[in-house]
Amino acid sequence: MNNFVTRILTGSVFVVAVIACLWYGTIPTFILFSLFTVTGLIEFYKLFNQHESIKVSWKVASFIGLLGFGILSSTFLDWTPRILLFLLIPVLFINMLFELWKNEMQPIYNIAVQMLGFIYIVIPFYLMVMLNQQSSHDMPRAIGMFLLIWTNDSFAFLTGKFFGKTKLFERISPKKTWEGTIGGGLLTILVAALLAFFYNDKQDLIFWIVAAIIVVPCSVLGDLLESMFKRNLNLKDSGTILPGHGGILDRFDAALFTVPFYFCWSLFYSYYSGDFFIFE
Repeated sequence: MNNFVTRILTGSVFVVAVIACLWYGTIPTFILFSLFTVTGLIEFYKLFNQHESIKVSWKVASFIGLLGFGILSSTFLDWTPRILLFLLIPVLFINMLFELWKNEMQPIYNIAVQMLGFIYIVIPFYLMVMLNQQSSHDMPRAIGMFLLIWTNDSFAFLTGKFFGKTKLFERISPKKTWEGTIGGGLLTILVAALLAFFYNDKQDLIFWIVAAIIVVPCSVLGDLLESMFKRNLNLKDSGTILPGHGGILDRFDAALFTVPFYFCWSLFYSYYSGDFFIFE
């Protein structure tokens, strides 16, 4: 019971912080997601601390990742000249050169893990910042994405707890069931329809319904993907920064995998509806 209460309190503070920053503008969003990015990078690289052959400097790799996030975000937000984007190319290549002097057993694995951290953490958080700039709608699409993810996660847990019998992917996540997945998915689609109706955005009903159809499987797969990482490394949580939840990666596992697909759908929909926002 104590753990459940802690989980609820931590989750509530987390949700309020994310929605408040997304709602109130660019600078709070950038600051918050910069913190999420660097914390997520540190957690990710520290997952390999006890690995026998993979040896990654979490300090160097996290710094390079945060630098990449800063360059991507600041150029997109027009805080710095867009020519700085090309700095990412030599930065990433220089990062690989560190392996020449480390003399580790598996330099290729080390480089692969460093690049995976950039792809898995930096790019998704950067896409969340980009997505939040599409502000021509009553319901910001970044907030809408998180609401759909949280709805799916919460109701999949509840329906699975009360009705779950058939295991979804027992090898990776023994507690997930098909009943919970289907129940969470149906309620997520309902919430998507309510978003369009509540904001009198009937024109975007198609957007929100398709968004929910994208979010549901991506959320589940994102959760399973992080579970696979932790099982492979014999770890329970990615960190301890969020009492009752674990680490930032534990809290964002669904969003990190979902946002690339959701972002592409938002991009295409905006383009074909005449509301193209990325290159304005």
